Amino acid sequence: MKKHILLLTFLIPITLFAQVPKGFTPVKDTLGFKQKMETQSKLVNSIESDFTQEKYLSVMSEKIISKGHFCFKKINMLRWEYNDPYKYIICINKDKMFIKDNGKVTKYDINSNKMFKSINEMMMNTVQGNLLNNKDYKAKYYESDKQYLLELSPLQKGAKDFLKVIQLYIDKSDYAVVKVKMIEPSEDYTSIDFTNRKNNEPIADEKFIIK
Repeated sequence: MKKHILLLTFLIPITLFAQVPKGFTPVKDTLGFKQKMETQSKLVNSIESDFTQEKYLSVMSEKIISKGHFCFKKINMLRWEYNDPYKYIICINKDKMFIKDNGKVTKYDINSNKMFKSINEMMMNTVQGNLLNNKDYKAKYYESDKQYLLELSPLQKGAKDFLKVIQLYIDKSDYAVVKVKMIEPSEDYTSIDFTNRKNNEPIADEKFIIK
């Protein structure tokens, strides 16, 4: 059961919106922040990072903790590889999505499925921090000494049914997204922390093909 829940974690966008965490205050110069974020995002052509994912479900007594490795490469290439507690891969290569589970590979055409297309766009934009000007979300900006916190609330009715808010934690030193936290209307949430991040190092295209 836990394995199927882990799959849903990525096939359905999830969110976290609660009160503003302690230690954060509203950003005064939001325009300056957005301009800097957009400038820095354009400089990033590839990302590699380890991640730890925490999934909270009110119907379960324990949180689901998963670990793995993440890769991103322009244009439109993404790979989430879970190594613990399960071996599981979600890979996006332009207009194709691959899922490998128990050695079996399933392939999807993103453009033929509105849900997959929406998920793909959200994932790509989240990784690069490009959700700032998305008209489908209402944004709030906060900051602490070391981080910015961007809260995105969906405006479209369909999205509101399964998504309450996306929180992006952004490092002030390099404007990298270090944490994504998402909360559903039920208050269930998924939190992903990125560590050991490397930018603009070569990643072979073959990394985004699963056979």
